[in-house]
Amino acid sequence: MTIVALRADNDDWRQEEKGSVDGKFATLLEYGILASAPQPFDPMEKAFHALGTERLPRDHLLHTDLTLKWEYGLRPDLLAVTHVYEGVGSPELVVAAKGAPEAIAELCHLPERDRAELRHAVDRMAQKGIRVLAVARASVPAGFARPETPHEFPFEFLGLVGLADPLRPTVPAAVQECRAAGIRVIMITGDYPQTARAIAAQANLEAGDIVTGAELERMSDADLKERVRSALIFARTMPEQKLRIVNALKANGEVVAMTGDGVNDAPSLKAAHIGIAMGGRGTDVAREAASLILLDDDFTSIVTAVRLGRRIYDNLRKAMAYILAVHVPIAGLALIPLLFDLPLVFWPLHIAFLEMVIDPVCSIVFEAEGEEADTMRRPPRHPSAPLFTVGFAVWSLFQGALVLALVAGLFVMALHQKLPETDARALSFAALVATNLGLVLVNRSLGASVFAAFTRPNAALWWVGAATAAILAGVILFPPARELFHFGPLHGDDILVALASGLIALLLLELAKKLIQPMLPERSGQAPAVTR
Repeated sequence: MTIVALRADNDDWRQEEKGSVDGKFATLLEYGILASAPQPFDPMEKAFHALGTERLPRDHLLHTDLTLKWEYGLRPDLLAVTHVYEGVGSPELVVAAKGAPEAIAELCHLPERDRAELRHAVDRMAQKGIRVLAVARASVPAGFARPETPHEFPFEFLGLVGLADPLRPTVPAAVQECRAAGIRVIMITGDYPQTARAIAAQANLEAGDIVTGAELERMSDADLKERVRSALIFARTMPEQKLRIVNALKANGEVVAMTGDGVNDAPSLKAAHIGIAMGGRGTDVAREAASLILLDDDFTSIVTAVRLGRRIYDNLRKAMAYILAVHVPIAGLALIPLLFDLPLVFWPLHIAFLEMVIDPVCSIVFEAEGEEADTMRRPPRHPSAPLFTVGFAVWSLFQGALVLALVAGLFVMALHQKLPETDARALSFAALVATNLGLVLVNRSLGASVFAAFTRPNAALWWVGAATAAILAGVILFPPARELFHFGPLHGDDILVALASGLIALLLLELAKKLIQPMLPERSGQAPAVTR
């Protein structure tokens, strides 16, 4: 953040260039620094100190032996900070104040005509997205008794200081992405309303009506609950008002993520469902109160985290759907021979081989799945929604039942055509591996077609698929391994039948997916949207 403009007395506000500064600007700057913390944390106060180090000559007031004697902080009825200094042997106390222009105007007891000019100047600066502060000074005798409020100091108005804190170029797109994802972005700031409106426009936020801290102070909790349903910009707010806004949003049943960096933000960060502290410029108190810490202090990182969370959630569901589906034919093919007095399809070694395929698919392949095209275009799921719904379980069982019917039918048909038991087992096992690959492809996406899944890269899938095909080919072609698995030799037409089984399963499941998708509320957009 840098100081970019000022207005002193009746001069028009202007850009300050590097180099020497005139007396008015030097006085304005040094009193702005005196009204800031000696060891600043706030970015605006850091900007004052940085510019003073660069531009002020060494013989100015800042470099005399001053000691902070009294301090008056921000209050809801006076948005200004006042510092009172005493110097060694000095007959006077030095008083510096900075804060909201209207607060400084009140401290200086400016007449209405000057206040109107001041508002006009502030509006001109604020419309450019500049944060505007006013600075004032006073001096009182060294024996002056400490007053209850800074109103009793004889302040002289020095001028306005504008501070530019440009938005990162990625913020507007990130806000738009939030809107598409059903996430409502609310700006809560201590800035002047016109500044807040200008920044909101730059950030692609629909400002609408702006709620000020003064208006919020007059609202009851019930009124505030209604107001936060539509309001997106809160300006000139105090830290305790941020907490009220968070609690009002929670009372409306919304999931709230709150960002903050200062000590005063800690209650709001703690009260929010997800407190997000700034890691770069945040205080230790804010970081302790938060659930997450942004290392780069970038709003885009929050959106990236949301996208990543949705991808992980999707991939967990895909893996669970696949696990449930693939074990249906395994269990069915193990039980059917016992129920119908048929030769065994599976021996323990076969189950072990299949699990060697299933485990990498669940732990590596689905974990490596990229996000789907509509990941950030879906409404948020309800917090109480289960990870694996009844509809999703039925869909998974249907997949498994279809594969079971295909492979079991192929096994029975092979026996009916008088194929040896070992040949029928080898054919059925190869078909099961092929249909297993079809299950993986179908479950890569429930929203997109399987053909789109082919175009989405996943190197782990093809490595696991290639390794499975190579091991299966070795078992079938290498006589000792074939004997160990109780397999008979497979010919070219047998391999084509097994592959055709996998293709048939894939096409049937893809057709069924198109029919069943509208019945799943978690994919059809019928789930209640939760504003965050």
